Amino acid sequence: MDAFASFFPALATLAAYLLGSLSFAVIVSGVMGLNDPRTYGSKNPGATNVLRSGSKAAAVATLLLDALKGWLPVVLVRWYGKPYGLEEGTQAMVGLAAFLGHLYPVFFRFVGGKGVATALGVLVGISGWLGLATGLVWLVVAYVFRFSSLASIVAAGLAPVVYLLGDGVAWYQDKWVTAACVVMSGLLIWRHSENISRLIKGTESRLGKKKSS
Repeated sequence: MDAFASFFPALATLAAYLLGSLSFAVIVSGVMGLNDPRTYGSKNPGATNVLRSGSKAAAVATLLLDALKGWLPVVLVRWYGKPYGLEEGTQAMVGLAAFLGHLYPVFFRFVGGKGVATALGVLVGISGWLGLATGLVWLVVAYVFRFSSLASIVAAGLAPVVYLLGDGVAWYQDKWVTAACVVMSGLLIWRHSENISRLIKGTESRLGKKKSS
């Protein structure tokens, strides 16, 4: 087994990317007989856009499954990876790989969503309190301002800060996790660049608004 141990992190990372490449917004919508979320609203294959179809059940299912595919690779590595040489650095790698799979899914021509739910799943997998704190930031901003995009941008920007503050002086021991959080945060904000422009112009859609007929 020692001869193949060096391949295990790469295999785990590849598996996480493939799992992340499952676009559950499209899959759930298809199973429930709804229109492809890439054809209406923001055209983003994510839970918020699925909600614009009018189906709360489909939106909740998409949210949970997208979060699950970020959480699962991280906790599997944590629970079962040590005998195979999969340490904390691999947790960061598989989490980031699942997130990148959602953004650039190989099964959907590399056109994916913005990764909010998947990133949250990764954060919960890394640390329950980190995921909870980030999720609460999203909920508060979304409740007050009614903009999913603004909530996602604020939560993404604060997630690495919350991680560093929460872990205190020991953050350097988790440098790979820190790096993964920073990369996900930057990509999330970049993927919301159009939303930022619409927020500035006052044309961004609010939460709960259904698609046009």
